[in-house]
Amino acid sequence: MNDFKADFKTKGLKINQHLEKAFQQSIDAPEVIIEAMKYSLFAGGKRLRPILMIETCRALEGDVNVIMPLALGMEMLHTYSLIHDDLPAMDNDDLRRGKPTNHKMFGEATAILAGDGLLNFGVETMLQGTKGLSGERLSNYIGAMKIIMSASGINGMIGGQVADMLSEERVISLEEMDYIHLHKTSALLEACVQSGCIIARAEPATQGRLISYSQRIGLAFQIVDDILDIEGNEEELGKPVGSDEKNHKSTFVSLYGMEASKLKVAELEHEAVGMLKPIGVNTNFLEKLARYICQRQK
Repeated sequence: MNDFKADFKTKGLKINQHLEKAFQQSIDAPEVIIEAMKYSLFAGGKRLRPILMIETCRALEGDVNVIMPLALGMEMLHTYSLIHDDLPAMDNDDLRRGKPTNHKMFGEATAILAGDGLLNFGVETMLQGTKGLSGERLSNYIGAMKIIMSASGINGMIGGQVADMLSEERVISLEEMDYIHLHKTSALLEACVQSGCIIARAEPATQGRLISYSQRIGLAFQIVDDILDIEGNEEELGKPVGSDEKNHKSTFVSLYGMEASKLKVAELEHEAVGMLKPIGVNTNFLEKLARYICQRQK
């Protein structure tokens, strides 16, 4: 696992280089908004989503250069959601990735606009990737972009976030919990995998297996988050623990207990890895990634 973590970190550093390059273009905006956008974007994120997208494409022998702008845009969309999630009107958190949250550094108004800026800049970055594409390659690229935007919108992440807010102060059903997890967290991970499949022109059966894989690691990711919110170390996590209890949120752990939650994660890990077996040897990184997500401590 140590070799995997080193490889994962190296891939994240390469994503950072591409993100830095995206901000080197001429931007006609007050310096403070660029500073606020970059503050959260380069605050030490793992780059899980762009790495998952790129490595899915690579496993299927797709063109990694074509998918890179989509991967960069995805990371910007994810970061905007974190800025907004931390706001006083939402989770009201003071720390993110071990640093003061965006609104603590720049004020609420600028933080909101920084999130908006990353959302729009992410879309611009993805659209720039259409240059030089034509025919089926262009059609596939636009199709992947459409999936990303849907997954980050009301049919995905935003819908899940709203349902999560509505779950506060009450005990919710398993169906409601599944909806929140599958939309708030899993939707973006699924979109990453789907995009990789589309750009690599994967066969329908392969695409179906990888989507099932992404749904399992997405659900596991959120349950592990729930576990770490109780058992995690604030210094290692880089964010406060106990925020779910503070906000009176129902979680998988609060509904089913710690032991059942850990058993569920182990089950999802086994199922996710099993989905990869028939695809081939190129899925070695994706298998290790599933184990990393399910066994992570931060």
